This record gives sequence, structure tokens and C-alpha cells, in this order.
Amino acid sequence: MKSILFFTEDIDYKLKEKGKIRQWIADAIKGEGFKRVGELSFILCSDAYLLEINKEYLNHDTYTDIVTFDSSEDEDTIAGDIFISVERIQENAQKFNVAERDELHRVIIHGVMHLCGYPDKKPADKTKMTAKEDEYLGKRNF
Repeated sequence: MKSILFFTEDIDYKLKEKGKIRQWIADAIKGEGFKRVGELSFILCSDAYLLEINKEYLNHDTYTDIVTFDSSEDEDTIAGDIFISVERIQENAQKFNVAERDELHRVIIHGVMHLCGYPDKKPADKTKMTAKEDEYLGKRNF
């Protein structure tokens, strides 16, 4: 679980319960049938920082809550970089009337599910992704 890392870029943010989040992520990855967690980095950042990533690497000139880059080399191992806008999380938590912590955890597991192979562009895929998010949010024991 030492391979699940958390960083901040361009913001001052203190992530709480890192050890519990790491275990939850590892359990979700194993629950999806993967044997190993390679290096998995979560970069918590500002809207402006993530917008630049979105423009530079994906040619999207839009704000988003998450961008996921898969760096897995083996099919049974998950690895990648997941960039999350804390500002977008805070706004979405208010918009959807949920706790900021729950919205952050939803986005974290959303990125993990992308690395597990779940797309979310088509309506049916989005429905399945939301079901997976709900499933793993329901399995949090902290």
C-alpha cells in the first residue's frame, strides 16, 4: 500500500485518513480482480492547474474534477496518476448537497475505476460507473 501516494500541487490541502483511504482503494482494486497495485499517485490540485493538464494532454479547454492517466504495464496491475481539483470537489459537494469528504472519495474511486477499465462517455457506461462508485462508497468502513 506504500505505492498509493498522495500529493498536492498549487494548493494547500490536508487529506485526512490517508491510511484508511489507501486500504479502501487497495480493497476496491482487488475487488475488481487485479492482483497488484503498482504506483498510484493522487495529485490534489486547483482548478487552474487541472485545466492546464486538461488542455495540454487532452485538448479539452474545460474545467473538470478529475483527469486520470493510466501507466499500467501488466494487465493484472493497476498504476497511474489521478489529478483531482479540490475546488471542483468543493463546488460539486455543495451543488449535489453531499459532504465534501464523500464527494472527494467518490472522485477518488471514480479515477480508480477508470484504471480498472470502466469508461464513462456513453450513458450506459456512465450508469455502470456510478453503480461502481456507489458500491465502493458503500464498502467504506471509516
